[in-house]
Amino acid sequence: MINGIINLKKEAGMTSHDAVFKLRKILGEKKIGHGGTLDPDVTGVLPIAVGKATRVLEYMTESGKVYEGQITLGYSTTTEDASGELVRETLLNQDQLTAEQVDLAMASFLGEITQIPPMYSAVKVNGRRLYDYARTGESVERPQRQVTISEFFRTSPLTFEDGLCRFDFRVACSKGTYVRTLAVDLGVGLGLASHMSALRRTASAGLVLEKSFSLAEIADQLERGEADFLLPLEYGVLDLPRVELEKAQKTEISFGRFIRLDSQEAILAAFYEDRVQAILERRGHLYKPRKVLI
Repeated sequence: MINGIINLKKEAGMTSHDAVFKLRKILGEKKIGHGGTLDPDVTGVLPIAVGKATRVLEYMTESGKVYEGQITLGYSTTTEDASGELVRETLLNQDQLTAEQVDLAMASFLGEITQIPPMYSAVKVNGRRLYDYARTGESVERPQRQVTISEFFRTSPLTFEDGLCRFDFRVACSKGTYVRTLAVDLGVGLGLASHMSALRRTASAGLVLEKSFSLAEIADQLERGEADFLLPLEYGVLDLPRVELEKAQKTEISFGRFIRLDSQEAILAAFYEDRVQAILERRGHLYKPRKVLI
């Protein structure tokens, strides 16, 4: 049985579920899950857990993400990205907008902000996905959510063509952030229709794009009897506070018993000789294993 974490480089045109389905066939493993959904048009880092590592998947999805992409000012779409149908146009030229105006507007989104998920999203309202309402032309009140933006800035000059303005950007954000909504809200702040015209995730759960593997590369490695793509289970708890156990403590938690630790953290990743042993949760003055991983 295969156990570990895979830093998958998701390609455009497939859902996160599609990627998991293809990996099941490539690896011959049924127990596989992904950490953090990517829209079909979005490429980049998709954390994958295989075997025992699926037990720490929930801790991987809590981490922040980093994205790089492109925003187009001049028209908006139904899906808030390039795949949707045109909704509104506000064509412009270089005399109407400066880089300084864009930078100032982007800076206003730093910190904790409120977002309303797009209609074409998987958020559930009254037991149905928002995209189901959107496809049938129904309107429904969407729940607000609080997200945190720690970075949001331009990475290219503004380019003007055919009444549109485009520029590249980078954003570092918390779990649950809709980057396409961020692009639309930026346009609103500038008094312009806008959408996210390209996006890739460059980092998630401690995994980076430069060290990711495509489905084809993973299949090729397996054919050669290699598995450089497979990371140890420890990569799944990188974002959790860490504690080193003594041998006696390791034995106690293997039986599911409480132990005493000098910590105030609510959740801990417990290690022994650099191998993760369990996820511990604080109960009063003691810690109890939430998940034993050995």
